Amino acid sequence: MATELEDLRVLQAAEKVADDIWKLVTKWDSFAKDTVGKQLARAADSIGANIAEAYGRFHFGEKIKFLYYSRGSLFETKYWLNRAQSRSLFDNESSSQFATRLSDIARQINSFAQSLKSQKDLSKKVKESPADYKLESENQTEVFSLADIQQLSEVPSL
Repeated sequence: MATELEDLRVLQAAEKVADDIWKLVTKWDSFAKDTVGKQLARAADSIGANIAEAYGRFHFGEKIKFLYYSRGSLFETKYWLNRAQSRSLFDNESSSQFATRLSDIARQINSFAQSLKSQKDLSKKVKESPADYKLESENQTEVFSLADIQQLSEVPSL
């Protein structure tokens, strides 16, 4: 696993897609930017933002939850790409290339989440074995004698 946030390949791929979408959307006319462009850019940025937030969380459940948010943003991005294509803001080839890249990112997010689930399951299985108390003799059946317990229960007065 990556030791630094910036080393995550899935994050790098998400950032590249978001930046490439941004470059194209900024060239659109104001109506297209306001209606489709802003939504598309926000959704694409949200993919990487949620991956980063997942990375920064401590508990497995939180990490997985934010990866699912990221995946949701990815599908929202695909939706807006389809809208952009149907409104002739993207050509078929550009839209297809983005869809392919997003599908690859989706697989990486799923793999990341599955890896975290496996780690979570392993952490549940690691349990400390109960302590073994050794008795001084085989005939002894108690760890503490009645006198020991009585002495321990007496609280000295102050």
